[in-house]
Amino acid sequence: MSEIDAETLRTIRKVFSGPCDFRLGIADLKQLPPSQIPEIAFAGRSNVGKSSLINALMGRKIAHVSHTPGRTQQLNFFDVGNHFWLVDMPGYGYAKVSKELKKNWNIVLRDYLKGRPNLRVVFLLIDSRHGLKDTDIEMMKMLDTAAVAYRIILTKSDHPKKADLESMKETVEGSLKKHPAAFPFVQPVSSWKKDGLEELQQTILGLI
Repeated sequence: MSEIDAETLRTIRKVFSGPCDFRLGIADLKQLPPSQIPEIAFAGRSNVGKSSLINALMGRKIAHVSHTPGRTQQLNFFDVGNHFWLVDMPGYGYAKVSKELKKNWNIVLRDYLKGRPNLRVVFLLIDSRHGLKDTDIEMMKMLDTAAVAYRIILTKSDHPKKADLESMKETVEGSLKKHPAAFPFVQPVSSWKKDGLEELQQTILGLI
């Protein structure tokens, strides 16, 4: 991605350092009020670093970071200064979750994806050390079916060696050719080293 200009940087800092308020957490779409504000959602396997990335993007702790997989068990909505709503989706792929709970999550997620016209994009987080898992492919197919645009974010990009990260990018991007709703390129980020955060913030601004 090309270098970010000074005006865009000022806008990024204004939006992402401004108000960010938790609005509601829902496990049933009947609780969700109608909204015309653009929504940007984040999804990923349990412990992929979703909460850490959200907190790094916003420059403060808004999402709970837990070492216990499956901690996020509802759709959590945050109002980012009336610019957009940030949606923290339930982590998936955690084996110890009951079948009934997993079934309920899948119903809520599927209904949300199909019935939210103001949802601009889902950022699907993939661990850069491990690549796509079966549960990630399942989520991608759900997004394809719902015709919801999504982009792959490779988290923890500071962990692999540079050559390994480039190889992972090529592998994942090759897989995306089979998925019509996917953006064709992936974006590596590191919440710890802040790599790729401004580029991701710029992407979000372009979508809202």
